[in-house]
Amino acid sequence: MIKISQKAPDFCLPNQDSEEICLRDFAGSWVVLYFYPKDNTPGCTTEALDFTQNLDKFTKLGATIIGVSPDSVKRHQNFIEKKGLEVMLLSDEDKKVANAYDVWQLKKSYGREYMGIVRSTFLIDPDGNIAYEWRNVRVKGHAQKVLEKLKELVS
Repeated sequence: MIKISQKAPDFCLPNQDSEEICLRDFAGSWVVLYFYPKDNTPGCTTEALDFTQNLDKFTKLGATIIGVSPDSVKRHQNFIEKKGLEVMLLSDEDKKVANAYDVWQLKKSYGREYMGIVRSTFLIDPDGNIAYEWRNVRVKGHAQKVLEKLKELVS
């Protein structure tokens, strides 16, 4: 289980351009690491667009926004192009990173049980520690809540 102030689990995953991106690449910076279920679905699109709209504000506070889902690199490319996204998306097809952050869990929908991503966001400080976490995220207003928490922690 992830705990506040513990070291964030390190990872290396391909981004939408097939470049390997590692958490350690962002040492000395804030990272907003958000996990979402699936590209091009209504909630995931809204969340990605909200983070994109606030990207300048996060950047001014020294933060990089990274979205992670089990979708392929190709799907991420299509999602970014189709929706005009400016956030980095990482492909976690084997779900190793989702498991490390304990967001790959049993879910229920309409009486059906299945494994999937529980929408979650982690704020990682410049030392690589978990500064804050949000689990079972409701998309509406979430990017703004993350921005407010980052402002509070930076000041």
